[in-house]
Amino acid sequence: MNKIRLAILASGSGSNAQSIIEYFSGHDSIEVACILSDKLEAGVHARAALFDLPSFTLSDEERTRPGLFLDRLHETRVDFLVLAGYLRRIPVELVNEYPRRIVNIHPSLLPKFGGKGMYGDRIHAAVIETGQKETGITIHWVNEQYDEGEVIFQATCPVLPGDTVGRLAERIHQLEHAHYPRVIEAVVKECFHVH
Repeated sequence: MNKIRLAILASGSGSNAQSIIEYFSGHDSIEVACILSDKLEAGVHARAALFDLPSFTLSDEERTRPGLFLDRLHETRVDFLVLAGYLRRIPVELVNEYPRRIVNIHPSLLPKFGGKGMYGDRIHAAVIETGQKETGITIHWVNEQYDEGEVIFQATCPVLPGDTVGRLAERIHQLEHAHYPRVIEAVVKECFHVH
């Protein structure tokens, strides 16, 4: 049987991408096929190189002309898209081409602290500033709106007195790395009826 091929989309350093790549290394039915980024200087490219994985920087034209984006995905025979710190909205054409085959992870308990411009340290700062007692991660299906797709999984962690953005971010990263690869595996297997 051919393995189910994942593309990871990332805009940043790629720590989540690396934990996903490591998790599926040697997996019997799922593999990471490539990394796609909207930024040439994104650290995720260096992480891909560590695993001899192809990584591509999407040109502005590819990102804004969905036909070209789809061509890139078809060329690399991608079955499922995983967003891991990808900061661009996914074009509706991609959502239609990959129905319930695009997942994202968000570093808050959606619907709190979601939407355009809410990512990374901005979220952690808002969580602390508004006096939240807990925060966490949300893994959700992607639709054409930022952070509005159906929730698949959430995990929580406390916001501690005196927390800094950095300390909170560290706890969120631990949750992401512990849960995201496992949840991806479960939804991909369900999607493609793999046992």
